[in-house]
Amino acid sequence: MPVIVDGKMMFYADSEPRRLMELFSVKWTTMVIHALYHWPGGKCRTGELQRSLDGISKKMLVQSLREVERRGLVKRNVFNVVPPKVEYELTELGRTFAEPIELMYQWGLDNQAALDAMEAACQQNRSL
Repeated sequence: MPVIVDGKMMFYADSEPRRLMELFSVKWTTMVIHALYHWPGGKCRTGELQRSLDGISKKMLVQSLREVERRGLVKRNVFNVVPPKVEYELTELGRTFAEPIELMYQWGLDNQAALDAMEAACQQNRSL
């Protein structure tokens, strides 16, 4: 947790909240986790995952998958077949990480009007 110094909350670089927020710094990370969390059978090939995430490039998908794999949230299964076959699935840690993501996504669904208003305000401020 953050440290209280002189009555003020300090978020040092190695604090848990900052380390957690690093996982959200790339917009596709949570979407990859979310997609895998809901994927039928829990395992997905790269091309299928890319098709389910409209707008993600192959390069960004591979970078995102490598990052979540490196952090232990996703497991990569490589099959020794021709042509090569690779599947991704959430680890146990990844499944627990998906739960708060689900809460945030549900908040977005429940508050679509507020999100629309925020977006409109941002667009209006950009045009000023």
